[in-house]
Amino acid sequence: LVMVLNSTSVSWSARIQMFLTFCKLVAILIIVVPGVIQLIKGETQHFKNAFAGNDASVMGLPLAFYSGMYAYSGWFYLNFVTEEVENPEKNIPLAICISMIIVTVGYVLTNVAYFTTISAGELLLSKAVAVTFSERLMGNFSLAVPVFVALSCFGSMNGGIFAVSRMFFVASREGHLPEILSMIHVRKHTPLPAVIVLHPLTMIMLFNGDLYSLLNFLSFARWLFIGLVVAGLIYLRYKRPDMPRPFKVPLFIPALFSFTCLFMVALSLYSDPVNTGIGFAITLTGIPAYYLFIVWDNKPKWFRKLLGK
Repeated sequence: LVMVLNSTSVSWSARIQMFLTFCKLVAILIIVVPGVIQLIKGETQHFKNAFAGNDASVMGLPLAFYSGMYAYSGWFYLNFVTEEVENPEKNIPLAICISMIIVTVGYVLTNVAYFTTISAGELLLSKAVAVTFSERLMGNFSLAVPVFVALSCFGSMNGGIFAVSRMFFVASREGHLPEILSMIHVRKHTPLPAVIVLHPLTMIMLFNGDLYSLLNFLSFARWLFIGLVVAGLIYLRYKRPDMPRPFKVPLFIPALFSFTCLFMVALSLYSDPVNTGIGFAITLTGIPAYYLFIVWDNKPKWFRKLLGK
C-alpha cells in the first residue's frame, strides 16, 4: 500500500505523512499523560537502583547504540528531499532542530512513563510495551493504543520510502546507480522505478525474523556511511574552502560526530562480528557492482543488450 501511494502521488504521500505524524504525537501523549499522573501519585519504585546489576562493558556499547539510535534515526531523511523543500537553507536546519527537540523530549517522557508502571524485567519480556502499559492503566481505552502504534509504524515506513526512493533517484541521476532509477512517471511525476525497486528489498528483509540481527547489520552500513559523509564535509572545508555554504557549524561538532560513528562501527565489528560482518560484506558487493554497471564503458554488445541499452 505504501509503495502504491508513493508511486501514485507526491502530494498525497506528503499529506498522509503529516496526518500520521499527528497520530504519532497523539500516541505519545496518550502514554505520557498517564505516566505523569503516576509520577504525581508517587509511583517511582521502578526507578530505584535502576542501573544496578547491568553489564556496562564497552563491548556492548555499539549494539546498544544501534538499537537506541534506530528510534531517533529519522532526522537525516529530511536531507534526502532537499529538492522538494522550499527555502531549504533555512527550513531544513530549522526543521531538524525543532523535530530533534520534540522527539527527544517525547521519547524520554514516554520511557519515564513506562517505568512508572512496568519494571525493567517486565519491559524486556513484553512483546509490545505500549500495549502492556495501556492495559494496566487505561482499561477499555487501551484498545486505541495498538491502533495508534500501527499508524505510527505506517508513518515511519511511508516517510522512509519517500526519502530513500529520492536518494536512489538522485544517485542514479549522478551516475552512481543504473540510469533507469533516475526516471519519473510522465504524468504523476513520481520516481516510479526508484520506489518499485525498494519493494523486493523490503520483502527480503522481512524473511529475517530476528529484529536485532537485522538492526545490527543494517545499522553497521548506515552509521559507517554517515560517519564517512560527515568526515567528507570536514575534508571539503579545507580542500574547497570557496564552495557555497548556506549554513555552517563549529568544526568540532562534525569531527566529534564522525569520530563517534566510526568508533562505534569499528567496535561493533569486534563485539558482534557475525551480523556486522554480514553488513560489511553486503556493503562491499557495491564496489564490483559499481564498476560493472557504471564505470565500465566498453561493455560487450550482448551485455548492453541484456541491460536494455
